[in-house]
Amino acid sequence: MMPADNHTLFDPVTYILTGIPGTEESHDWMSIPFCLMYVATLFGNSLLLFIILTEQSLHEPMYLFVSMLAAADLLLSTTTVPKMLALFWFRAGEISFAGCLTQMFFIHVSFTAESAILLAMAFDRYVAICDPLRYTTVLTKSVIGKMGLAIVTRSFCIIFPLIFLVKRLNFCRTNLLPHNYCDYMGVARLACDDVTVNVWYGVAVAILAIGLDAVLIAVSYGLILRAVFRLPSKDARLKALRTCGSHVCVILMFYMPSFFSYFAHQFGHIIPGYILILLANLYLLIPPMLNPIVYAVTTKEILKRVIYFIDVAAKPSC
Repeated sequence: MMPADNHTLFDPVTYILTGIPGTEESHDWMSIPFCLMYVATLFGNSLLLFIILTEQSLHEPMYLFVSMLAAADLLLSTTTVPKMLALFWFRAGEISFAGCLTQMFFIHVSFTAESAILLAMAFDRYVAICDPLRYTTVLTKSVIGKMGLAIVTRSFCIIFPLIFLVKRLNFCRTNLLPHNYCDYMGVARLACDDVTVNVWYGVAVAILAIGLDAVLIAVSYGLILRAVFRLPSKDARLKALRTCGSHVCVILMFYMPSFFSYFAHQFGHIIPGYILILLANLYLLIPPMLNPIVYAVTTKEILKRVIYFIDVAAKPSC
């Protein structure tokens, strides 16, 4: 590669998102599942938030964490999918450099916040099962509010340096970004400078934030399982495990696409580029769509309220 000094440097005013390379002719068809998943995400998470916030009986720690997760899902999807649809439908791939950085920031903040929320939910289940007598005194509304503030603060402090790491780079190559959203390393690799710091900071975030959260969640569930299998009756064990079922499903839906996408990128030389980008879209589209469905189906209190609202909506108005 030629040294950066031999290139003409420029300040990127706009980027052109090209979509998913190699699938340009299929963008119209691909927009259909993207649009349907986004509509389902908006409807499901908005309904979930409305039910939890308006139903006084659901103002409990577990449901408050679910509402935080729904808010993060809405932010993650709304930051990315509308621009993807504009690209697929109207070939409107232009995005300003500031807009690209803003999208990148909110994608990673939302993703990091979701990981922390899942950890907080694992702690909630740990206290509920391993120390039930202290549940209401440990997880008060004040404590939950402080946990929510800590989640937002941690996500902001971890991701904000990414913006400066990109802004410090000198760009001298094309402003064509072969992606359907502003990916952190995708933008960084367009620079002519050495991006080793960017790469290692990304790895550090993946390990020390997302990876550490995953380890702590695994430890929490190890302790939960140990406590569950010490319960005297089979019914008590099944009841305890059922309270964790929806959370475990959400954890798997969140971390599996992320880790799968990460490892696929490590072997990117043998995997077509369009497959890598489709995998990168998995954790932006699938978990936000499925999370409210999982909680609506597996949580009796939420399911009752969902059925009630559907019945009310189905009745003809006078």
